[in-house]
Amino acid sequence: MVELILDMVYVCGCRELFPSSRCLFMYRDVENIAKSTYRSVMVVPLAYIINQVGKLSPRVGKIVVDSMGLNGADFCIRLNGDFGFGVLMSVVTTSMYLDAHRRGIDVRAVRYEDLVAHPIDMCRVILKFCRLPVSLAELAVKAFDVDSQRNSPMAKSVIGRFKNPEMTPETRVKLNELLKKFEMPLIGEPNIIEGTLTCC
Repeated sequence: MVELILDMVYVCGCRELFPSSRCLFMYRDVENIAKSTYRSVMVVPLAYIINQVGKLSPRVGKIVVDSMGLNGADFCIRLNGDFGFGVLMSVVTTSMYLDAHRRGIDVRAVRYEDLVAHPIDMCRVILKFCRLPVSLAELAVKAFDVDSQRNSPMAKSVIGRFKNPEMTPETRVKLNELLKKFEMPLIGEPNIIEGTLTCC
């Protein structure tokens, strides 16, 4: 998630130097992000500590966002349960994308769930947006078979061992309150943000 935030910072600077470049922001359904982040946090000791302390003090959210070079004043919030950290990171990255998109930066969003459901069609759409040959779509889809984190602690074979905590109705309500505060799609609703590329 930190890499996504840094990538969004890079996109804004890159666009100034290379105005004809094409930039993409990939996002997932917020509940899936929360669950994936929970599993990832389990193998990164510092992230685990941040997540645990963040359940006690709202200052942690601000400190985390400040440490990424952003203004964390709006993110001084207590991390609700095991999914709070993932939802916070989703809110931060999506907010950065939406801000860049609304300022006219030529960045478009790609929904992970669309890539999984329609890999060839979505790869064609992405390649076309990037002004690359759509004939590369089948080759691009082959990359889906490779775990990009395979030689790291974040490999699917490692984090896949952790079982997700239950998303209780109470947890969903608390997380949706946070999402509503930042005008993000809520858990249980269609998670499609503006500027999303689609094949349908």
